[in-house]
This record gives sequence, structure tokens and C-alpha cells, in this order.
Amino acid sequence: MKLLVTGAAGFIGFHTATHLLELGEEVVGLDNLNSYYDPSLKLARLDLLKSYPNFRFVNIDLSDREAMHALFAREKFQRVIHLGAQAGVRYSIENPNIYIQSNINGFLHVIEGCRHNQVEHLVYASTSSVYGANTHMPFSEQQNVDHPLTLYAATKKANELMAHSYSSLYQLPTTGLRFFTVYGPWGRPDMALFLFTKNILAGLPIDVFNHGEHQRDFTYVGDIVKGIVAATGHLAVADPTWNSDAPSPSTSRAPYRIYNIGNQVPVKLLRYIEVLEKALGVKARLNLLPLQAGDVPDTWADVDALATVVGYRPSTPVEEGVRQFVDWYRRYYHSRGG
Repeated sequence: MKLLVTGAAGFIGFHTATHLLELGEEVVGLDNLNSYYDPSLKLARLDLLKSYPNFRFVNIDLSDREAMHALFAREKFQRVIHLGAQAGVRYSIENPNIYIQSNINGFLHVIEGCRHNQVEHLVYASTSSVYGANTHMPFSEQQNVDHPLTLYAATKKANELMAHSYSSLYQLPTTGLRFFTVYGPWGRPDMALFLFTKNILAGLPIDVFNHGEHQRDFTYVGDIVKGIVAATGHLAVADPTWNSDAPSPSTSRAPYRIYNIGNQVPVKLLRYIEVLEKALGVKARLNLLPLQAGDVPDTWADVDALATVVGYRPSTPVEEGVRQFVDWYRRYYHSRGG
């Protein structure tokens, strides 16, 4: 099978492409290698992907309509896993324009490519951030998500709506996956685990927002990838029981599905830091701060729907996942003289 993985030099995209390549699939990886964070990390991921004979890389910006059109017309992908986007919740407050360019225009170019080139299934990244102001736990796909707290979340909600319209108009199977705080080896330098590790090893204090009292459904990247690949292999279909008088937000009369993909075990941030301290063998110095604008106090995923449909079962406890990250971090930076 030939698949397109967008954001292939990114954190989740790299792991997803690697898993597919190990399964023997043909993967075309797309990325624009932007400088939102250190491009050398993206290039190092890409070097590993290029060692597989069934991988090819294309350097294209999602917002480049003509290049995206030509790519889809030339390659005739069977399935598409769209993980490329402008990441970062707080960065969307500082630089909103790039989120429209990448997350809205870019998504349109991907879904238009799928529509016009007989792609069997589009699987795309959404986010737990769409739950926004919701406070009822655990977060369920049956909840309303019309109150995002950041533009990043709003763009991902827009992607879900765009996908539904294409599923309805063109019978294009689409599946959206709402990721919950993904962490692990080769992670993004702007995320908490990476920032904490860097500062702790340098003897610097770490910024701990909401005084460390909030909980996150930290999900190991290996578990996430298994869910992505399983969902890609299970084409979205119309729900024959869908009722417009009591509509389910996660299904439709169109071939459209939305799933949470998380660990289903929320962990308090202070506990997460304790686990990291143990893995590093170093005590952290905490700079306790109030909750940041756009942050939610807690996240907790109900993943029963994905478990029922594709057998998704996260199996990596936070202690093991953090240890895997620390081992990778030390190897990676030691090999670069850091």
C-alpha cells in the first residue's frame, strides 16, 4: 500500500512513518522542515526514515496549492495520514496567521487531493484542545466542543467540520483522532517533558504552571502510533443508527468518525515531574506559576470508542514512557557533544 504521511519529520509523523515502513508499506513523507523548533532534530529524524528503501521524502509546504495538487495527481496515494500542522497551543496566541495558513489552508489542500484522486481513507490529527472550556471528565466524543480556548484548537475543530462536509458531499471516508498530550523519544523541544529535562540537567529551574496541580492524560507515542495505524486500516463508514433528532457528534450518515486517542489515566503534573526526577537521578527546582492563558486545568480521555472499533489499548505506564524518553535524550545529545 502507498501512503502519504504529512509532517513526517515531526514527532508523531516520524514515529508513524517508521512503524508503517517496518510493516513493509510504501511511505511518501511530506514536511516543510520549518524552524518552529530546531530543524536539526527534524533532519535527524528524516535521516533515519531515509534509511528505508520504501520511503521517499518530499519537501512541500501544505499551503502550496499547486505543489500539493501535483503531488496527489502524480502519486495516487491509497491512504493519507495527515499529521502535518502548525503545532503549539500558546504559539497560536503569538502568531495566529501561520495557523490559518497551515492548519486551515493546508488541510483544504490535503482533503482536496484526497477527493480528486480516489484516496480510500483520510486519517487526520485533531487534538484534545478542542474540548476547551469543557469540565466534565473524562472527555468524550459525545460532548459538545464549540468553546475552544485558543485559535489552535479552533483550527482543529474547523478541520473536523471540513472533513464532515467532504465525507457528506463526496463520500470520502475521514477519521479524526483527538490526541491527548503525546510524549516520548524524539519529542518536540517545546513540550513540557523536553523543556523540563533540558533545564533539570542544566541545573536550571523549571516553570510549573498552575502550581503543578493540573492533570494531563499523558500518552506514550508508541501507543498513539498503534492507534493511528489501526484506525487507518479501518475505513470510516456511515452510521446507520445516526439520528438527526439526537445527533452523535462523532458519527454521521456520512463515512465520518471522530475518536479520542489517549492513555485514559490522567496524571498530576507534580507526579509527572517526580517520575522524571527519578529517571534522571536529579532533583528539580520548581518555579511555581499560575495557569497560563489558553490552558485547561485537566484532560482525561475516554477511549472506549476507539477500543471497541479497532482494539486500541494503551499499555505504556508513565514511568516506562518517561524512562524511554530520558534514555533517548541522553543518547541523542551525547552523540552530538551536548
